[in-house]
Amino acid sequence: MSNNTPKEPDLFNEIIQPTSTWIEVILPLALPKTYTYSVPEKLVKKLQIGSRVEVVFGKNKKYAGIIKSLSKEKPAYETKEILSVIDDEPVIYQKQLQLWNWISEYYICSEGEVMAAALPTHLKLSSEAILIFNEEYGEDFSALDDEEYLLAEALLIKKELKITEAQQVSSIIHVYPLIKRLIEKRVCFVWESLTDKYKEKKENFVLLNPEFSSDEKMTALMDDSLTRAPKQMELLLSFLHLSKTKGEVLQTELLKKSGASAAQLKGLTDKNILLIQRRSTDRIQSLPKKMEVNFDLNDAQKIALNEIDKAFEQKEVCLVHGVTSSGKTQLYIKEIEKFVNEGKQVLYLLPEITLTAQIIRRLQLYFGGNIAIYHSKFNNNERIEIWNKIKTGELKIILGARSALFLPFKNLGLIVIDEEHDSSFKQQDPAPRYNARDAAIFYASLFNAKVLMGSATPSLESYYNTQKNKYALVRLLERFGGTQLPEINIIDTKTVAASKKGKVMISPQLKAAIETTLHNDKQVILFQNRRGYAPFLICGTCGFIPQCENCAVTLTLHKYSNKLHCHYCGNTYPKPTACPACGSVNWMEKNFGTEKIEEELTEDFPNNRIARMDVDAVKGKNAHDTLIKLFEQHRIDILAGTQMVVKGLDFEKVSLVGVLDADGLLSFADFRVNERAFQLMEQVSGRAGRKQERGLVLIQASKTNHPVLLFVQQHDYFRFYEFEMEMRKQFFYPPFSRLIRVTLKHKLKEIVMEAADAFGNSLEKDFTNIAGPAAPVINRVRNMYLMEILIKLQQNATLLKVQKKVLSNHIDLLKSQKKFRSVVVVADVDPF
Repeated sequence: MSNNTPKEPDLFNEIIQPTSTWIEVILPLALPKTYTYSVPEKLVKKLQIGSRVEVVFGKNKKYAGIIKSLSKEKPAYETKEILSVIDDEPVIYQKQLQLWNWISEYYICSEGEVMAAALPTHLKLSSEAILIFNEEYGEDFSALDDEEYLLAEALLIKKELKITEAQQVSSIIHVYPLIKRLIEKRVCFVWESLTDKYKEKKENFVLLNPEFSSDEKMTALMDDSLTRAPKQMELLLSFLHLSKTKGEVLQTELLKKSGASAAQLKGLTDKNILLIQRRSTDRIQSLPKKMEVNFDLNDAQKIALNEIDKAFEQKEVCLVHGVTSSGKTQLYIKEIEKFVNEGKQVLYLLPEITLTAQIIRRLQLYFGGNIAIYHSKFNNNERIEIWNKIKTGELKIILGARSALFLPFKNLGLIVIDEEHDSSFKQQDPAPRYNARDAAIFYASLFNAKVLMGSATPSLESYYNTQKNKYALVRLLERFGGTQLPEINIIDTKTVAASKKGKVMISPQLKAAIETTLHNDKQVILFQNRRGYAPFLICGTCGFIPQCENCAVTLTLHKYSNKLHCHYCGNTYPKPTACPACGSVNWMEKNFGTEKIEEELTEDFPNNRIARMDVDAVKGKNAHDTLIKLFEQHRIDILAGTQMVVKGLDFEKVSLVGVLDADGLLSFADFRVNERAFQLMEQVSGRAGRKQERGLVLIQASKTNHPVLLFVQQHDYFRFYEFEMEMRKQFFYPPFSRLIRVTLKHKLKEIVMEAADAFGNSLEKDFTNIAGPAAPVINRVRNMYLMEILIKLQQNATLLKVQKKVLSNHIDLLKSQKKFRSVVVVADVDPF
């Protein structure tokens, strides 16, 4: 227990002592502003911007906040004192605080929300309730019942107990009513204590006593002392072998290799032959810190690399537009090598965790232990270790998804953003709803670092910036090794549907192509952007469709669980046997997801190895990597999946790709639908024929004359760009404007509609280009009704900043009205 333990429960009502220093503190909460605290003189010397301090917010809830600034100027209001300074040195640097501030201003959220997203959980210390014995109560427990007496006696002996310890002392299941009674009788009171959950990992290492380091002494030892202890002799020989091959010997590894017991090891330590040393160790094992980039570029890559270096002399951001399998990753590796040799750190951003597994193996070949991965699949202790190694500069290269942007880089020189077009770089919920690509460009500017973006299908916004001379552009328009881009054929599903009832899953043409591919000992990827078995069920008698109770969406049948799942709130429901509307059992499964595709493939190709890649099939930290390795090693013949199979993966033996439902990609009600569909189809087609022979892509669609399909068939990004930009300009959509989507949520439909109307009327005073309010396609999620308003703004940075503040004022004005106080208002800047 710290020295801050109170003698009385009302410690925080005491008069604040005079002080000459105040600090502005960011708390990991969705608060509209930061808070000022006073600092006791004894703690002033420990203060550093970016360090954590222990503070009380509200009545007695304790938090670890981050110091944003220091001041000698006394505020015009009473302030609470900080309780302690947690860190001897900052956990983040000034540049991370600048990034947090920029994200909070640009994306209209609080710095506390950014802090909550940025810091690993174990740096956001949690407040834990502790029961403290009230000495004034005395030792007479005669007025207490048996359960109260038992807990009071434990408190008398130990003076303080955690809630979990109180639970163990008491024999009743629900300990809180018991604690409440003891508090009311003033036997004890509750104190909130911050607990640091990060613990260093410690392991036992086995060492040889230096007395036996010489060959003569070791020979004598084995000939004399251990001849009658064969098990100990065997254990010692195992130790010597491990010591020679690995250097350091872990106790667990030694016992496993030798098959010996802990008692036999104790025998050797009791004889003072081996020594046990307990040390801190890394949870994530790293490779030796070598760096050896030993491959040659082809002529096109050499030209591109030279253009990148020249571009960085003039511009901060360079976009590499390289067709699939053109060797963009090799350009990134050459640039990373250059910056690391200059003593700089490098951040390599990828849109999905699924991509990190294959890329990290490639990069480790060249950079060894200088590179590490950082993403949300790591546990909290592992994330802290990587965080600290980045902060000290020990790690030079970090590969990660968007959360890696928040790492405390000390000397950042380059940010690589691979697949920069990908919508996964945009955080959806909760706040901050930031785009990691755009935030990375700002973050790099704080270090005077460079940004290298790459894609086979650049976002229209990024490509537009190259045309406006804001970014540099480097093109790499031929595949590495001279392989041609895959041939793309479109299968008209209308002709197939005439002979087959229902929606076509695998057409005869695609099935024949799969058979040919497998016969040639090649692999197949099938893409369908729907998971589950059947996207919805419908009663064949009355047309009833099961829907989620909490959301305005149909339920998806998942065969592995034999339940109906809501993909919005996560609720599951039993599969109905009889229709609740008419009692019929005539259920029909409509459309198809990846589960159903896997089932049909298993029936059609029983002798082949089939796997599925979607969020239901791939769970756990290493599940993605395991599946990708199996496919790389050709232990899987056909891989069916959602957009996980689309993104940047490199498989040598894939010669056929099938897009099973192009119509589904082209039918979303969104202005980016054409761009998204083009990117997904072009990217997935790029998985085919990456080595040696030309690949084949078959796209199943009923709208065969759709212009996007024609652009995909011809691999013509430039014509697609011109076509789409003309439409965007006509309707004033990005990149010609900036969008802010305001979503209002409430459990009562009438309230949210009234609030949306009032809010829309209020906005019209200050904004000229507003669409809505209107209910979105899915107008209820998690039992909250939704209304949306879309605001289009001019591309003017100064004006944009002012208009965001005006919008925030309108939100505050709405929330100030009593009947709309419970309405949730979410502003999403640059929404996807």
